[in-house]
Amino acid sequence: MIPINIITSTAVPLPLPNIDTDQIIPKQFLKRIERTGYEDFLFYDWRYNLEVPDHVEPRKDFVLNNPAYKGSQILIAEKNFGCGSSREHAAWAINQYGFLAVIAPSFADIFFSNAGKNGIILARLTEEEVETLIQRSTANPKHLITINLEAQTVTDDQGFHATFEIDPFRKHCLLNGLDDIGLTLLHEEDLDKFEAKHNNEFWLAPKSKVVA
Repeated sequence: MIPINIITSTAVPLPLPNIDTDQIIPKQFLKRIERTGYEDFLFYDWRYNLEVPDHVEPRKDFVLNNPAYKGSQILIAEKNFGCGSSREHAAWAINQYGFLAVIAPSFADIFFSNAGKNGIILARLTEEEVETLIQRSTANPKHLITINLEAQTVTDDQGFHATFEIDPFRKHCLLNGLDDIGLTLLHEEDLDKFEAKHNNEFWLAPKSKVVA
């Protein structure tokens, strides 16, 4: 996981409430054993016309297929984003597509946890603040938004300013690029010492034979 702090980017507006994890990453893609490549399946049922047999065609009216939003690192949605079943694949798909942050009035609890562990900033703003940003990004795809994690602020190039709350521990992890494995490796030396001590003291560790 890479450290993340200040993001200045255009934003993809998705003005819908209750976007669930099955829309973010449909269930048929959960059978894959890889942990990469999920960007191709993000919002799959919305991105593609699946009514034509043996042919997948991008829907021209879906925002992710609009070239004007290509390269955006921020996604803006309405309340209760990430609801539904628990699947870490949803966070993988969002992150691997290139989104480093999602702005919404509220998030489902499990998705909130999964996103933070996968390098995604989730900024909870009021419904009015979110609506303002959605309107501006819809009217102008070049509308720039800046998220400052250290300062916990969201601003834009038209004078918008808002603050968001974030758990101090999750903030620390995002700022330092620490996922669960990275956090564990911070204690690698202590873990090695414990393992050596354990192997020396307990019968479960292999022992050399004693010759009488």
